[in-house]
Amino acid sequence: MGRLDGKVCVITGAGGGMGAAAAVLFTEEGARVCAADVDGDAAARVADEIGGLAVQVDVGDSASVESMYRAAAEHFGGIDVLYNNAGISPADDASILETELEAWERVQAVNTRGVYLCCKHGIPYLLERGGGSVINVASFVAIVGAATSQISYTASKGAVLSMTRELGVQFARQGVRVNALCPGPVETPLLLRIWGETPGAAERRLVHLPMGRMAKPREIVNAALFLAGDESSYVNAATFLVDGGLTAAYVTPE
Repeated sequence: MGRLDGKVCVITGAGGGMGAAAAVLFTEEGARVCAADVDGDAAARVADEIGGLAVQVDVGDSASVESMYRAAAEHFGGIDVLYNNAGISPADDASILETELEAWERVQAVNTRGVYLCCKHGIPYLLERGGGSVINVASFVAIVGAATSQISYTASKGAVLSMTRELGVQFARQGVRVNALCPGPVETPLLLRIWGETPGAAERRLVHLPMGRMAKPREIVNAALFLAGDESSYVNAATFLVDGGLTAAYVTPE
């Protein structure tokens, strides 16, 4: 018996990275998965692999998000889990002194508005089922400050945390749990490339990690699996940190 047997999960940003990993794991655990991504071809590849439904979606567009949930509900008969994973972190989002308004708003449109729209249009489907789980992907950067700033990204993830708390409290007695998953640095090709382009970038950051390494994508997705399933039935409005102790650290082991 799988940990998500009978559950329908909609995962945004499922065309690659941790979203794709989640789509595979959730399916292995018995879920029926809608793999949604702004890259429709990428979503289709993941959906073909898992036997799920592919949907092309722009999470920053209200009509597109509504269409995504409608397609998932019509295909599977309802929705139980919203995994709001889609997000961007572009190179032109840097220090507040360097980040232009256009770059700021582009990040907010996906990372903040996207979570807002996915919750706004997705939670009614959970209410129809008598409850469900919402997982909003925030970040450890919403908890701590960094001199290597990505000002719009950081602000967007702080907004996700506050929104999550509000929704978790609002809908708790209707059976809907809303939690924020806050990963630490994750070993993805994008992050490895960014760190590799700047001499000393990896060393500067790894010294702050108590475990001395980044997370593996599966380690983050395992936490999402817990939040999606019934084992986390009393976990609500939580800031679920999966950061290897980074946000708790002052002095780390040598």
